[in-house]
Amino acid sequence: MTREVGYTIRAMAARCRMTAYTLRYYERVGLIQAIERARNGHRRYSDADEAWLRFLQFLRATRMPIREIRRYAALRQNGANDASEQRKVLEEHRRSLDDQITKLKEAVALLTTHIEILHAKQPAVSLPSPRLPEWEEQEQFPRRGKLPDFEASRGQGFTSSSEPEL
Repeated sequence: MTREVGYTIRAMAARCRMTAYTLRYYERVGLIQAIERARNGHRRYSDADEAWLRFLQFLRATRMPIREIRRYAALRQNGANDASEQRKVLEEHRRSLDDQITKLKEAVALLTTHIEILHAKQPAVSLPSPRLPEWEEQEQFPRRGKLPDFEASRGQGFTSSSEPEL
């Protein structure tokens, strides 16, 4: 079936903040159904395609594995017959997210405790730095940017003529 209206791959990539390569990959691995094409063979994306792509982005942002997204996409393509299976996939993912959130909250609490301990150990008055020994204060090497005096070395290995020395 051909579709002359709709978004080009470049336009859809821009709208979803994806690359055209990602859109083609999603189609190739079965995350999105085959996209309708114009008479010239170019893909034409619909608003429904955009909504599905945004949902896929959401699933990826929550670290759902591609394998699980593929499973969900296949169930979705089968329609309402697999609604309970679709729900199970999403519920499993939500449980995984809930576990991650719990662990992250524990990590934040632990970090906060350590920050407060370190803050309490910090001295209220800053102490002056100890004086460096004299040998460390003296400049042992020329500073960067200072070049040796080549004018004084003229005639010592350099010639002023354009003829090479033989």
